[in-house]
Amino acid sequence: MTATDDTLMNDADIDIDTDTDTGLPLSTAKRRVVFAGTPEFAATSLQALIAQQESLGIEIVAVYTQPDRKAGRGQKLSTSAVKQVAIDNDIVVEQPATFKKSSAEGMAARQTLRTYQPDVMIVAAYGLILPIGVLKTPALGCLNIHASLLPRWRGAAPIHRALLAGDEETGITIMQMDQGLDTGDMLYKVSTEITEDDSAASLHDKLADLGAQAIITVMQDLESYQAKAIKQNDAEANYAEKLVKSEGEIDWAQSAATIERQIRGLNPWPGTYTFLQGQRVKILASLPVNETQPTDKPAGTIISVGRKAILVACGKQDDQTQAGTLAITQLQFAGSKPVSAEQVCHGNQLDDGDRFTANLDQ
Repeated sequence: MTATDDTLMNDADIDIDTDTDTGLPLSTAKRRVVFAGTPEFAATSLQALIAQQESLGIEIVAVYTQPDRKAGRGQKLSTSAVKQVAIDNDIVVEQPATFKKSSAEGMAARQTLRTYQPDVMIVAAYGLILPIGVLKTPALGCLNIHASLLPRWRGAAPIHRALLAGDEETGITIMQMDQGLDTGDMLYKVSTEITEDDSAASLHDKLADLGAQAIITVMQDLESYQAKAIKQNDAEANYAEKLVKSEGEIDWAQSAATIERQIRGLNPWPGTYTFLQGQRVKILASLPVNETQPTDKPAGTIISVGRKAILVACGKQDDQTQAGTLAITQLQFAGSKPVSAEQVCHGNQLDDGDRFTANLDQ
């Protein structure tokens, strides 16, 4: 992992505002921080900030997170990862459903935020749109911990989209938030390699740790980073759309490399799947595609069921004269537990010549 964009740092002298309560420079007074986030990705940064409050000269005065929602078979109210960290550390939790001016609840939420008199608001995967009135409430604005090397992937699912696109690296951008969707000026960027073994789950954890390190770095010298902020090049931006379950269905006419990235990029949610004689089969893992074995079999045909992998015919890439194959190492049949290729081989659950298809092909 290497820091990039050194020009985002600033060593020049800048004017420092004073704290309205103490009269001390903000650089020496304990800054009042509001944190806003919801899932585990955000909780990692919150935990790091809590641990570093004294050394950073900050006080986390409130934590904002999404309202509790029903989850699981029992439909019990579920507490977000961020809320749990706040509770464990005796920090006040706020859970407004909206900040919109058009609703009484939204206006009340804005007023509550003002009462905390935040110097800065740190946002990570919060899940609520922050209107301009909220963005302007903290004296030093709102900072976002974004899981992409902006402007590469803006939007809701940057980790998954980087994997699906075959990106070789990704990273964290600390951004000064504005009204646009991840369009704000960049304060700090740090990158990390995407390995051939990375799934959305493993890359999420890697970036969660990297995000925590990045926000600590920025908060150590916030004014300097803000003074040297860099505007994004909108022409280089891509939109990382929110995932939908239907993206998990495998089209075997795609190349082996594309399908292999799909399996990793959609793990654990929504997961990838196909159909065998009308029954859904989840494809959980496959081997990296380095050199794919050519085949003339129809796409989706099971070429061989071996102990190490199940070879399946795929489509061809533009630079290939023949279609390639994908080596599946783990899958799950409907109503059953996940099984390895070796277990499938011994259990006679698949035969050479069987064919995976789309649901509509049955």
